[in-house]
Amino acid sequence: MSALRRLYLKLRLIAAELMKFGAVGAFGVVVNIVVFNLCLHSLKLQTVRSGVIATIVAIATNYVGNRYWTYRNCDKNRRTREITLFLLFSGIGLVIENGILALSHYGFGFTSTLADNVAKNVVGLGLGTLFRFWSYRTWVFRALPARDAVDEAERMLTENGGKRPYVGRRP
Repeated sequence: MSALRRLYLKLRLIAAELMKFGAVGAFGVVVNIVVFNLCLHSLKLQTVRSGVIATIVAIATNYVGNRYWTYRNCDKNRRTREITLFLLFSGIGLVIENGILALSHYGFGFTSTLADNVAKNVVGLGLGTLFRFWSYRTWVFRALPARDAVDEAERMLTENGGKRPYVGRRP
């Protein structure tokens, strides 16, 4: 197989991974926003406390989606290590996300509902998501060895007559 073909297959796998990660993340964002505003307005909790609770609920939701859909074909031999690293990097993402919220709300005095949602769910969540994608991909959900990944991509292409396989399809 040519180097160009391997590069093409690798880029397709990364694109599919990114789309799945994005779909799981989009659902997590909805959970995060709903829980944040529910805690803030219905339960009348403090701003950062509401943010932390919302982030924790979204983290749990995202773990299930990423483990059983986005990264379902990744190494599952060391589940304790995976969960520990997932919680560690999610915790760092939580600090990034809610640190931005705390800085905006308490540091800069932007205390409106709109300002809190923009700080937490746009700026903080955006930065936290970039960090999480990099860390999950690099450290948590370890990829199969490169040769196995290429073989898997070739098998999927062969089964589909050279057409791009459906992203959600089980191998």
